[in-house]
Amino acid sequence: MRFFHPVMMRAGMLAALAGVMALSHPAKAEATMPAQCDNARFVKDQAGYAQQFAHRQVPYGQHLDLPEHVCGTVVKVFRARRSRSGMHGYFLMSVAGGQPIRVVSNLDEMKAPSWPWVKTGDQVEVQGRYYYDGPGRQGLDWTHHGTGRHWPWPGYVSVNGQRYD
Repeated sequence: MRFFHPVMMRAGMLAALAGVMALSHPAKAEATMPAQCDNARFVKDQAGYAQQFAHRQVPYGQHLDLPEHVCGTVVKVFRARRSRSGMHGYFLMSVAGGQPIRVVSNLDEMKAPSWPWVKTGDQVEVQGRYYYDGPGRQGLDWTHHGTGRHWPWPGYVSVNGQRYD
């Protein structure tokens, strides 16, 4: 059995965190929200994260967040679920040139009808926060009108031209 000194463990954790923070993508403060759909930017960001983290999981809570504005087609709708921050609706959207991406909508924060308000085949425009925790744990969230101390851009989902925020 190995014993680790707390200072050594902390130093290792700090080094790992520094590695996560020293990414080639811009910091949130330097990032901007595209004024219209920019699928090419999203596909580039998605591919960059996939390449950087192909063989390891990003530690939970160390989200690598980027503002994204994308357009695509709904390929699957999931049931709503309750989380720590309220009821959320989920759907998978296809963005030309990229991997399908999960969209998370905080139903308690949005001005929208009862879930589901999207269906397979709908054309959607989404403005929100792209998070990447690993290949199977990535998506767009913060798709509602609010902003926060750590997220300055309001989001929305437009379904066949009907905007929900």
